[in-house]
Amino acid sequence: MSYDSYLGLHVGDRAARDAAIRQRARLLTGLGLAGLEQDDEFDEFAAEVAARFAAEFGEVAESLYAMVNLISTEQVFAGLHNPPGKPPVGRTMSRDHGFCPEVADRGRALVLSDVLAAPRFASNHVVDAIGIRTYAGAPLVDQHSGVVFGTVCVIGDHRMPDETEHASLALIKERGASLMRLIEQRTALPRPGRSGEEHTSSNPPSGRDPTLDSDTTRIRGD
Repeated sequence: MSYDSYLGLHVGDRAARDAAIRQRARLLTGLGLAGLEQDDEFDEFAAEVAARFAAEFGEVAESLYAMVNLISTEQVFAGLHNPPGKPPVGRTMSRDHGFCPEVADRGRALVLSDVLAAPRFASNHVVDAIGIRTYAGAPLVDQHSGVVFGTVCVIGDHRMPDETEHASLALIKERGASLMRLIEQRTALPRPGRSGEEHTSSNPPSGRDPTLDSDTTRIRGD
């Protein structure tokens, strides 16, 4: 897997990426989420995520955006919270922009208290285009196939203090687990044993970036 400095992302083999996109698309269809552009329940969940961060961290987190992001051929913010007084963001974005594709590809949570302090991510398109300075995101993982099909995340245009990283990590992972329970409750999907179902491990490939730990990435200045 190579690193694209323009995108600010790790870019794997094109064939492997295309196969992962098809796999996610099939799973989203099975979960009843394919083609979903906006969902009231997911919007409410995103607003609650932003509120939880504000309650946990106070003033520095009072104006965070929050998203329920479904990722296949593009990123779709089926759940979206635009904070009052901030420029609204749309519901779709290229899968080559932002930090959620990194979370989805790695299958691990990512916390960037200050995006500009991490050279790997500081060149990402959204830093200049939207002014993103902080990010926390967790993967949405189908427990039966191991396929990551999206993320739950918060972003902001002001950096968060470094000392908030551990609590941010715990909170975004807890919110990801809560969202997965909600999605599972919403679906009546027949589970494993279906003919032809593919299984993909959520374990990271061998030779992974040594700066990454087992299920979490926290980077300040690599």
